[in-house]
Amino acid sequence: MTYPSRRVVNLSVRVLGRPRTAPPTTKIAEGPRLRPVERIGFLGLGTMGSAMAGHLVRSGHPLTVWNRTPGRAADLLAAGASEAANPAAVAAASDVVVMCVSDTPDVEAILFGPAGVADGARAGTLVIDCSTIAPGATRGMGGRLAALGVDLADAPVSGGSEGAHKATLSIFVGAEPAVFERARPILEVIGKTITHVGPVGSGQAVKAVNQVILAGAYLGVAEGIVLALKSGLDVEQVVAALGGGAAQSWVLTNRSGRMLANDYPLGFKVELHLKDLEIALGLAAESGVELPVSQLCAAIERGLVDDGHGADDLSAVARRIRALAGLPS
Repeated sequence: MTYPSRRVVNLSVRVLGRPRTAPPTTKIAEGPRLRPVERIGFLGLGTMGSAMAGHLVRSGHPLTVWNRTPGRAADLLAAGASEAANPAAVAAASDVVVMCVSDTPDVEAILFGPAGVADGARAGTLVIDCSTIAPGATRGMGGRLAALGVDLADAPVSGGSEGAHKATLSIFVGAEPAVFERARPILEVIGKTITHVGPVGSGQAVKAVNQVILAGAYLGVAEGIVLALKSGLDVEQVVAALGGGAAQSWVLTNRSGRMLANDYPLGFKVELHLKDLEIALGLAAESGVELPVSQLCAAIERGLVDDGHGADDLSAVARRIRALAGLPS
């Protein structure tokens, strides 16, 4: 097979500011055999990505990183990572490239834009995309990478910033079986529950289902908390009582306190869930499915974003329910 020619780009990497050439794949002992340790690249050092990359560098994998906004890599460099000038340089220095960025256009630009991953990757490179993007776009990009001899696993995550920091993320993986088996040891460093759900694009579809279910869970808990408040109940006692029954959920346990206090520090941003929910609603439209609760939640979230609350934690959907009940919001 012949592969398309690539643009000439800067493929240098740096360790604490010093240029170096990428090392060959190293090996560690495993009984009588040697097991290869894959060189990993990480693209996107936001709240989620920086935590995930930290687990990888501490696990002993050679790590090369890049972020669109400079200045996010200092802690990772101090831990032993290298920093590259662009995504192409990361790909050239890596056997596996992991991405965690915000939206479909970002993923496409990093993969196929100027000095993108496609310019530096070799046949046999694996790309693991932990972003949450449209399933159809993922399948299309998987086909473009396959034409270069590059494998793709879409591996969106659930668990928020807490899960990223604790390495307890749930990860939904769309990939061919052999590609999944190659990706799994890397994903096990950053997550707790790793599930192969089908071919490329399937991970994104499962993440869409996840976000639909979360929409209902957050709205349901918000309504319950507001009803308890307006009924004059001890809300903390109510939450404890419900936690032993069928209403128990992660949202009830971990986010009801924020709804009660009307305080929503960063966990998972409203604006990001809205982006994900719109992907899910698009998938629903393609599938001929009506999602009335998700449509309501999306409308509430759009209002929150318009009011300047897009960076609040998702539990801020309670602002709207509180306002409807005449409570401070």
